[in-house]
Amino acid sequence: MKKKSFLSLLAVILIIGLLAGCSGGEAKNENTDENGSATEVKIGINFELTGEVASYGVSNVDGIMMAFDEINANGGINGMQIVPVEVDNKSDSAEATSLATRLMTQEGVVACLGPATSGDFMATIPVAMQNEIPVISASATADKGVTVDNGGNVNDYVFRLCFNDSFQGVTMANFALNNLDAKKAVIIQDNSSDYGKGLAENFVETFKGSGGTIVAQEGYVAKDKDFKAILTSIKGEDFDVIFIPGYYQEAGLIIKQARDLGIDAPILGADGFDSPVLLELAGAEALTDVYFSNHYSSIDEDPLVQEFITTFKEKNGVEPNAFNALGYDLGYFIADAIERADSTDPVAIKDALASTKGFVGVTGSFDMGQDHNPIKSAVVIKLDNGVQSSSVKVDPK
Repeated sequence: MKKKSFLSLLAVILIIGLLAGCSGGEAKNENTDENGSATEVKIGINFELTGEVASYGVSNVDGIMMAFDEINANGGINGMQIVPVEVDNKSDSAEATSLATRLMTQEGVVACLGPATSGDFMATIPVAMQNEIPVISASATADKGVTVDNGGNVNDYVFRLCFNDSFQGVTMANFALNNLDAKKAVIIQDNSSDYGKGLAENFVETFKGSGGTIVAQEGYVAKDKDFKAILTSIKGEDFDVIFIPGYYQEAGLIIKQARDLGIDAPILGADGFDSPVLLELAGAEALTDVYFSNHYSSIDEDPLVQEFITTFKEKNGVEPNAFNALGYDLGYFIADAIERADSTDPVAIKDALASTKGFVGVTGSFDMGQDHNPIKSAVVIKLDNGVQSSSVKVDPK
């Protein structure tokens, strides 16, 4: 997920850094036992809990907290209880930067989890690098400027445990070609986000490269509500599928309005579709013959996945989505690294994160790549009447 560029925030970041007088980023744990050993470890939780993409942030945090509760109930990490320090960045990149600075320079956290979206997460990266404290996102899928900087250098303190947009765009193009036998596609993309533009770029390149034809490529911007002009213009075209690279807020309305106009072609998207709000906006009937790439599927029969679903529903009263699952894995991922580091030193934790091998989560097993991206599979989910009816696993190429 990504939104907004963070380039305009550099001045804010520098000012905040100077005011905070931060350096070194050494974590402090004030609570120790009689032998001087730490009894708790603080982990920052910097997420979009309110604002326009709160659905993603809240879902991630619900998963993280479930993991932390389980870990603490089973004795914690090397005898230390996890103390989450939770803040709301209000879906605002400047706020995410400010809160990351506070967490790392005043709250004594050993690592920060989140934000959920790429733009907000990218806004915290300079703070993490300056203070030498790891930051990890479960769902920041931007191709550029996340774990690797624009010069091609790996950001040592930055990690994620999701695949990136290139993989999703390529995956959905290949799915359209090979699984739906599509030859002609229409693109309706979010032109206000790098997320939408990146997905569209990779879909088009792959689809055309394999002999497909892009019949029309239309655009919209975030918060648009009426898509009838676009849909009416494409209705007379000859195409096999529609690809909508964007977030659920607009995608839900596009799908509903397309079906209302009698457009019944398969509709494809990416992980931005995965929100309960998509169903609220589109309605169950419209969400038929809809496919999207995702990090996990609730109909996966893996016992680990089914146990997670059962426990989550007991705890929260609803079925988990992919962002819940990614958050849950993120909670266990940072705990695993701290345990293997056998230290609360952020540098040691960073090294443990980078050397991860064979981590097993509900969103899949993975090794951490040299570029701090996990090497893991995606799934393509089909919706019929608003519910998942099938899923296909796609391995990275």
